[in-house]
Amino acid sequence: MFAPDIEIRSFQSEDSPVFRLLNEAWITKYFSLENEDRLTLGNPEERILKPGGHIFMAIANNKCIGCCALILLGPGLFEVAKMAVAEEHQGRGIGRKMLEYTIAQAKALGARTLFLGSNTRLREAIHLYESAGFRHLPPERVPSSPYDRANVFMELRF
Repeated sequence: MFAPDIEIRSFQSEDSPVFRLLNEAWITKYFSLENEDRLTLGNPEERILKPGGHIFMAIANNKCIGCCALILLGPGLFEVAKMAVAEEHQGRGIGRKMLEYTIAQAKALGARTLFLGSNTRLREAIHLYESAGFRHLPPERVPSSPYDRANVFMELRF
């Protein structure tokens, strides 16, 4: 099945509950919620937006069905994080559209490098990141992570 017509737009304050639910769904399906998840998902405006990050929402038929965040880590450096697509909409190219949009927005914001952490259990996500140009970091360049589940680290340089 193909992706429905989707609009991708910036996060609005009323998106907070769906942003949390979309992310909690995939995290609890494969892992357990960690403290960093609770803090970020409980207050994305303070944890992501206020420090200079961005959140993008995918909308289909007036319903939020996906999201992706850019977390500012430093000058020209963002983390791609909290990317989720509602399970009933997966496999339709929505994740790819979200990632491509997020990368384009990062470039427009002056990013020189995008970073992400993932997990080997999320094979489809890792394949998506690789196909978008992300490359695995060698062990000596892997930063510390607030997530116990993170065991794959990748970057995309512009």
